[in-house]
This record gives sequence, C-alpha cells and structure tokens, in this order.
Amino acid sequence: MMRPVMRLPIALALLLSLAAPLAPAQSPVASGAAGAGDAAAVESVQAPRPLSPFVARYEADYHGKPAGDATLALVQASAPRWRVDLGIHGRRGMLGVLGLNVQQSTVFDSVDGAYRPLSQSTVRKGLFLGRSATGAYDWARGTAQWTGDLKDRHKAPVALQPGDMSGLLINLAIVRDARPGAVLRYRFVEGGRVRDHVYRVADAPETVAVGGLDFAALRVARTNGGDDETVVWVAEGVPTPVRILQREDGEDAIDLRLMEYR
Repeated sequence: MMRPVMRLPIALALLLSLAAPLAPAQSPVASGAAGAGDAAAVESVQAPRPLSPFVARYEADYHGKPAGDATLALVQASAPRWRVDLGIHGRRGMLGVLGLNVQQSTVFDSVDGAYRPLSQSTVRKGLFLGRSATGAYDWARGTAQWTGDLKDRHKAPVALQPGDMSGLLINLAIVRDARPGAVLRYRFVEGGRVRDHVYRVADAPETVAVGGLDFAALRVARTNGGDDETVVWVAEGVPTPVRILQREDGEDAIDLRLMEYR
C-alpha cells in the first residue's frame, strides 16, 4: 500500500452517494477560552458539542490530481454506544490502478462528551493490499490488543490511559474541541501503536471553498508530526471536517474535500 494512504485515517486521518446537498455553515463563535482534548485538561467552559448521526462524502486528490472518494458515517447503536465508519475508494490515477479499498470502523461509548473506544477494525483491499486487523480496548483490564496482519511487536498488549482514542475518534474530537486559539492534545492508540498528537487551532476562521460553497472554517494543524503535516478545517454547524490535507516533505499528498453530507 502507498504510505500516505496507510496513514490517512489518522489524519483524518474520511470518504456513498448522497441525495442531500451540502448544508451551509455559520461562522464559528469567537472565544478567548483555550480548549483541549480528552488526553489533556479541558480549559474551555463551553459545553461539548453533542454527537448526531451523519453521512458525509468527500472527493480525494492525490498529489493534486483526482484519485477517488471517501465516505464517513456516524451511527448510533444504543445509548451511549456509537460506531464511526470510514470507506476510501481509489477510482482514478495511481489509487485506481491499485484498486484501493479501505474500510475502517470504531465502536465507542460517548459519556459526558468523552469518546471511549471499545473496538477497532481495518480492512485494506487492492493490488498487493490484502490486509486486515481487529483490536479490542479492554478498559476493565486497562489494555488494548490487536490481531491480524500486523508486525509481532504491534500484537502485544498496550496499556490504556484515560482519553485514549483511535484515529477516527480523534477526527471527531477535533470537530468537537476546535475553538479559536486552542491547543488540542490527544493520545492515539490504534493497531498496537501509541502516539501523541498535538494540534493548534487558528485564532480566527478563514474561507474554505468545498463542494461549490464557501465555509468560514477554523484551521487546525498538527504541530508535532515532523515532516508529515496534517491540517483540518472545521466549520460551525458541520459535524465533520470540511477539508483534510496531509502534506509530506512540504508537498500536498492527500487532500479530502467535503462534497455533501446529511
């Protein structure tokens, strides 16, 4: 599999045909309070944005050229349990040649605004790409563990900490937590790996054009990714990022732009 695509869900790491058009978003309300994610103290006094089921479709560019599409869906099972699903399909260019098809899912609980993962799965299909892995977060024992097509060192149990999340949950948390000027801190635990993610939210929204509409969106950029940059744009009233950009060595790699959601 191509390296940028393997990390796409972490960036947000998102991409079904929808009949409903994009709904316009209002400009985010300015706030002087700085917020933080589950893995850090929350300084913002604003109430968490409640979850609501949605389906969103994105178009995907790879190195500036059309490459495919992706769908992100949030489904409520029975309170407080939810499931977030991601499907990525390569249809053009190199991703089309590879026949890329990635399916990811995380089942989680949402309690008092915090997202606690319970299980996570990833299936990758395509030319030379047949791989799958599943994992369980055992909060009673305080460990998470994965099985499947992984390196042996990634099959060992991982010690859990309060606030740990999968990549898809971090995407949801950024939408939940983004406030002007905030610093967001999360601990990524997925596929037997643990990484700290730190994001800086812009002080004011900027105009982002996607799906034929202009959105007033806050730019949220990861600050500790080294040469690999992840930038997410979040608009008030939209339950999913309106754009996700992953850059490598100073160049655009994966660019996801929201086309429609309901």
